[in-house]
Amino acid sequence: MPQRPLGLSLFWRTFVLLAILLAGGVFAWVQTLRAMEFEPRAVLAAQQTASLVNLTRAALEQADGINRVALVKSLGAQQAVRVRPREPGDRWEPFAVDRFTRRVSEELIGALGADAVVARSVNGEPGLWVGFPIERDRYWLQAAPAQTGPLGGSTWAIWIGIALAATALGSVGIARLINRPLQQLSFAASRIRDGDLDSRLDENTITSEIREVNRGFNRMARELARVEEDRAVMLAGISHDLRTPLARLRLETEMSVQDEEARRNMALDIDQLDAIIDKFMDYARPGDTRLMPVNVAQLVDREAASLRDPSQIRILSRVPADLEVLGDETELGRVFLNLFENARRYGRGTETGIAEVTVSTVTTGPWAIVSVRDQGPGVAPEKLAHLTTPFFRGDAARTAATGAGLGLAIVDKAMQRIGGTLELANAPEGGLVAHLRLKRVG
Repeated sequence: MPQRPLGLSLFWRTFVLLAILLAGGVFAWVQTLRAMEFEPRAVLAAQQTASLVNLTRAALEQADGINRVALVKSLGAQQAVRVRPREPGDRWEPFAVDRFTRRVSEELIGALGADAVVARSVNGEPGLWVGFPIERDRYWLQAAPAQTGPLGGSTWAIWIGIALAATALGSVGIARLINRPLQQLSFAASRIRDGDLDSRLDENTITSEIREVNRGFNRMARELARVEEDRAVMLAGISHDLRTPLARLRLETEMSVQDEEARRNMALDIDQLDAIIDKFMDYARPGDTRLMPVNVAQLVDREAASLRDPSQIRILSRVPADLEVLGDETELGRVFLNLFENARRYGRGTETGIAEVTVSTVTTGPWAIVSVRDQGPGVAPEKLAHLTTPFFRGDAARTAATGAGLGLAIVDKAMQRIGGTLELANAPEGGLVAHLRLKRVG
């Protein structure tokens, strides 16, 4: 049986698209803010550090030799800003390793002079180290790393996480708001499909496009209700207006026609007309059904018994006696009767002239597939899809067209009414096979 392709619902598709759009916007804004924040923070960090160096230098310059040593020891014991002598053997690494630190180094050297040294570690101790001279002495000033860097990665991660969470929640709300009218329309359309023609949508909604769609849907529902009423009246009149003249013709034939063969042929024509009326009535029957457990084996045997002529059709049932499906007994009986009748007319064997029909079943999960197969010539593959079209006949059927051309169309429509599906195919061993997919009971 063909499987329907899987896909996202409209809500999830809208949510994903909105989330991608908003997340992309958040990412773009984050990158923009980081780019805008880079230059000011680099300049600010350099200015603050240069101010510390200048203040420290001024303090050291104002002190005499003995007090300068004491002041250096005092500043060396500080946590945030430390000053120590710069020894010839000190090992240091340049501070400029990326775009931000290069910018800070450039600003510091520009503010302090070309003889300033900016390092990121001295003797293995990390930090922002600035080397500056005072007369013949040279010193290191260490600023705390927290005072010199841009916003850390964890800070940005926190803000991005908050923004993405807000994006997800906003996308859910927007997707629900966008899809609510479509969900209501889908629900109302499904009720119309199930025969509830009283379903109506709100015509006073704020959105003008949705309001127009709802008005159009309500007009369509009212028109369908009116058409359904007209059809019910028409069906009630067909039985009386057509069958009454046919009954008079049959009576007149029996009483007035003397020739036995002519009387029999006329009676057959009247029966055919009556059968054609039944086909039209079956096809136009309203779609209201009440689904109940139906024993398939008993139903097949009952409908097979109605075709009692073994010279035209023989039906072999291989349906388990306990198989029950969810359906309408009248509708499902009409399905089997039309399939048997179709096989009797067009599925006869070329050698025997008898329609050999086999009914079998397989189960797959919650479904039962009932197959009705004849031994006839089958149908051209390109015409299989058209067999359920009203009034369509295959080439083999055209030469012996005694029906209305509605049999398989009635089967397809009846299967839809009871929640099943019909699939027609040519059997590998020959003949036409109809697969009826029905919901199992139990």
